[in-house]
Amino acid sequence: MPLFSPARLLAIALCSGTLTLAAGAADKATTTAKPRASQAARADKPAAPGKRQAAGRTSHKAGASRSAPRGTPYGEREDAMRFADEVAQRQGLDAAWTRRMVGEAQQLPLVQKLMQPAPPGTRKNWTVYRSRFIDNLRINAGLRFWREHREALARAEREYGVPAGIIVGIIGVETIYGQQMGDFRVIDALATLSFDHPPEHPRVAERSAYFRGELEQLLSLAHKGGGDPRVPLGSFAGAMGLPQFMPSSAVRWAVDFDGDGRIDLRRSPADAIGSVASYFKAHGWQPGMPTHYPVTFDTSRLDLETLLVPDILPTFGVARFTALGALLEGPALTHTGPLALVELQNGDGPSSYVAGTENFYVITRYNQSSYYAMAVIELGRAVQEAGGGRP
Repeated sequence: MPLFSPARLLAIALCSGTLTLAAGAADKATTTAKPRASQAARADKPAAPGKRQAAGRTSHKAGASRSAPRGTPYGEREDAMRFADEVAQRQGLDAAWTRRMVGEAQQLPLVQKLMQPAPPGTRKNWTVYRSRFIDNLRINAGLRFWREHREALARAEREYGVPAGIIVGIIGVETIYGQQMGDFRVIDALATLSFDHPPEHPRVAERSAYFRGELEQLLSLAHKGGGDPRVPLGSFAGAMGLPQFMPSSAVRWAVDFDGDGRIDLRRSPADAIGSVASYFKAHGWQPGMPTHYPVTFDTSRLDLETLLVPDILPTFGVARFTALGALLEGPALTHTGPLALVELQNGDGPSSYVAGTENFYVITRYNQSSYYAMAVIELGRAVQEAGGGRP
């Protein structure tokens, strides 16, 4: 199965709302570095894990023909046209074509609204967040998905070492197994967040630069593959397909897992399954390692402030972790890698805590949120307990 990276040759066909990569072309696709996770807005608002995704807000069911939101074209914006000229020069694209594509991209107020950060001081709520994803709708859909694609899931686990339950959890949280892949034109979402990202975001300059890189990637792939970047639909942050990959993620980590000579993340569940597993392996997934362990506290010596300083980055060995008052038991006591104390706020109630491993951290590279990671883990587990993986 081909794995496309910046050093590999590929062509892209953008048609019928799908992003499809095909091997054997003579053009080289360039990639844009992403900030840790595959989609951009994921880390900012745990209440809206779709960053990149519009799950629970705006849906696009496979095969549906809903209209994409409309806005104001960027053709009269000097900064947008300057960006188009720079991209054309950098990527060797036709300048008139690039200006036309960027000029026809539209500023979408709804995208700006959905990307607004939560008000300062707002406490997150794991209980509420969890209820959005661990429900009968997703569990039943996940069970069907697991049964229909049992072979691909088992093969992904063998080849990449990523458990089928984690892959099922990702695709279920992201798009309810393809039921909600987004109604936004990807080019509109990326342009809006490139040129008009909500200024309230604490890292607005960094986020704008990130989305400009993704827009450049989309334009480059479409031009070099003869596709139309105005066609694909996705989330309000420009992510596409069952796994909600950004353009650069598709180039770097997507795989042709069904062996048909192309990568189709929208219509091929096998490609989506293999691509999620490929992403996790590339980000350091360690086969056989748990994602987290239960933790309790010895309040007489608890140093919660020190334990929470690294946030979700595994930092403490077991001895140091327990010395700071975080108590482990059973298999956790023999864990050989670093741990992180992961806090899950519950609104005005007491927080929940787990000891996150390096594999927990890997899940947060897909979406930089501990709430997201726990939802993925628990959804996959719920589907498995409902019969996923059994004949």
